[in-house]
Amino acid sequence: MGGSTSVVDWGPYESAIRRWELILGRPAPYPTEPGKTGKPRLSPRFVEWMMGLPEGWVTADDLGLPRSAQLQALGNGVVPQQAAAALRTLFAGMRDADEAERSEPGLAA
Repeated sequence: MGGSTSVVDWGPYESAIRRWELILGRPAPYPTEPGKTGKPRLSPRFVEWMMGLPEGWVTADDLGLPRSAQLQALGNGVVPQQAAAALRTLFAGMRDADEAERSEPGLAA
């Protein structure tokens, strides 16, 4: 699906792109694709990759989603790593609040 992007000039983002490629275990797809008039436009496959989603999660051809629906789904989606961090933070805060409540003098356990 994706393909090598060794010819893409990532500029100041080069190291971040290469790091994410190592984390995901697959190369970054091209960030753009030709639009209807031939002008480059954002590639849904690149957005899917940046979000850390499995390849084809919303861009698989057999899903039959047009590009606009793919970008809408990705734009309304959640980056799994960010959701995990948010839940860890939430649960840690709940745990800390629970421990603080239990340690207050005069409260029965």
